[in-house]
Amino acid sequence: MREHGGNLDLAQQRFGGRADDWIDLSTGINRLPYPVGEVGARAWSALPSRAEIATLHQAARHAYRTSAPIVATGGAQAAIQLLPQLANPGRARILAPTYNEYAGVLSAAGWDVEEVGELDALAGADLAIVVNPNNPDGRPHTPQDLLALLPRVGRLVIDESFADAVPQLSLAPEADRPGLLILRSFGKFYGLAGLRLGFAIGNAADIGKLAAVSGPWPVSGAAIVIGGRALRDDAWAEVTSARLARDCDRLDEMVRSQGWRLVGGASLFRLYKMPDALAAQEKLARGQIWSRVFAQNPAWLRLGLPGGESEWMRLAEILAR
Repeated sequence: MREHGGNLDLAQQRFGGRADDWIDLSTGINRLPYPVGEVGARAWSALPSRAEIATLHQAARHAYRTSAPIVATGGAQAAIQLLPQLANPGRARILAPTYNEYAGVLSAAGWDVEEVGELDALAGADLAIVVNPNNPDGRPHTPQDLLALLPRVGRLVIDESFADAVPQLSLAPEADRPGLLILRSFGKFYGLAGLRLGFAIGNAADIGKLAAVSGPWPVSGAAIVIGGRALRDDAWAEVTSARLARDCDRLDEMVRSQGWRLVGGASLFRLYKMPDALAAQEKLARGQIWSRVFAQNPAWLRLGLPGGESEWMRLAEILAR
């Protein structure tokens, strides 16, 4: 399994404690999740109908401001796993450093994978991958720059897993263009990663292929009920986006006394540079706060945003030690 955040079992093995004792800031998941509310018995006992799945798709089109074809998947990761099904293996280029599943999935399917550092270097690829805003450094790209790249590649996949709070970056409204495919994650912004819900948005041919290989019941009844409810709650999304922006500033200010330098970040995580990220991770872990470090860059540490005030207070206390 490739290196990821959310590996709280490793934290427990090294530093002890129960899972509930820990504040897991190693992921970019909202720690003040959408209120699930009541879920009827049918969502647990019956197979989802086509009409129910279509209702979820409509809710996603509303949230992502698009009229393009869409298919629900078991998280954005499920869509990533299906990407090799869209075309025969060829040259894939990935704007890096970024989420490491793309290179692994495509390589395993026989693609010639190259990681590049600039947007222009993606040109000429049969398949180009951009995470926007990027994970882990939050690097953003404008829709105009990405659309300019589209004629220069065979297929352009934009992973917008962290775009909910910055809709002006999204290309979902343009997703029906040939060769363009948008991936969205539900669980991060709405704080319900365990629901395993995501979406692929694109032209009819690509979405038809993905729907065919996803099978007749790609997501659960609970995901349809809760996801559909959340995706139509514009007021909650607006309030949450504003809070996350304030919390990003709060976290940046809180760690400044440690001498950590901000590399970048998105609305749900911050990436800092320091002399020894492993030492910083261990300091936090002694207070049962888990963070994310990167084997390829020992100076980087990524922190998600604390949730309630008690989590902020514990983080401040540990940093002050």
